[in-house]
Amino acid sequence: MLSNNLILVLATLGLFQGFFLFIYLITLKKGNKKLNLYLSLILLGLTIRIGKSVLGYYIPLEAWQKNIGISGSLIVGPFLWFYGIVLFQRSTTLTKSHYLHLLPFFLFALLLSFIPSNGDFETFWNYGLVVFHLAIYLVVSWFTLVRRDSQIPSKRSKWYRNILIGVTFIWIYYLGNFLNLKSHYIWGPIFYSFLIYAFTYLFLNRENFDLEKYENSSLDKDGSMALFKSIQKLFEKENLFLEPTISLSTLSDRLSKSSKEVSQSINENAQQNFREFVNKYRIEKAKALLVDLGRKDAKMATVAYDSGFGTVTAFNVAFKKSTGLTPSSYQKENISN
Repeated sequence: MLSNNLILVLATLGLFQGFFLFIYLITLKKGNKKLNLYLSLILLGLTIRIGKSVLGYYIPLEAWQKNIGISGSLIVGPFLWFYGIVLFQRSTTLTKSHYLHLLPFFLFALLLSFIPSNGDFETFWNYGLVVFHLAIYLVVSWFTLVRRDSQIPSKRSKWYRNILIGVTFIWIYYLGNFLNLKSHYIWGPIFYSFLIYAFTYLFLNRENFDLEKYENSSLDKDGSMALFKSIQKLFEKENLFLEPTISLSTLSDRLSKSSKEVSQSINENAQQNFREFVNKYRIEKAKALLVDLGRKDAKMATVAYDSGFGTVTAFNVAFKKSTGLTPSSYQKENISN
């Protein structure tokens, strides 16, 4: 069993880390400022809620002090949902109806000194309200993620999933307390401490999202999708990928668009850069050639050039990266003798 002093140190360090990350996010100059703000408020809400738990474990708290922790919980859910909306839809602007979801927080914050915090009433407010309120927004947020993933899985989806998993675990902990399951009260803050360190590591090492990269672009979501369909048409109907010298600039000229717009369209809709997008088509062509019985004796160099690759080396590297197999191994595994 961990000593009280060690528990206090672990929980307190996590709280300070959460608060410092909150400050870092709201003062961060780069990236999408709205996303940074929403994420910082999620962290602030969790930090306030867990901070109340840590203090309440060691010292008696007044009713209003306990209620501050609950008010922190009431901002987590809405901003978790807002974050997902803006993360996946760059051009989306939240309306006044969205911000009405913050009404429970403001009402509770205004009345927190008048709301009793004792006995069964405390149990209802302290856990029941938190569990029910956060559960609604977790369901909506997971639905937002699943709907996005069913279209095009992306780095943003993975990042949002990690956030949802962490908040879901915290929600499960409070659900257990609400249902009177036997657990140590302080384990929630300790878990949060480890969670916030993991989150900090993931955040600082995350890859920049295309959302942030094209924040100031004039090409909106619909325009980006329309352009992407034109790109696909050129590749699928005219086999543009078979030209070994195809480049972003030549493709842009064919479409009468700027290179930046074409690059953005591919990034946002295929979750790939230009070279990866071209190679995807070339590799699919190579796969078809490799299993063609009429060409099973063809040299790999011939397959490479007929697929649009300029060199055999580039072909081998791209094919192995995509399939995990060399072209010859792929052929042996898939061709009928």
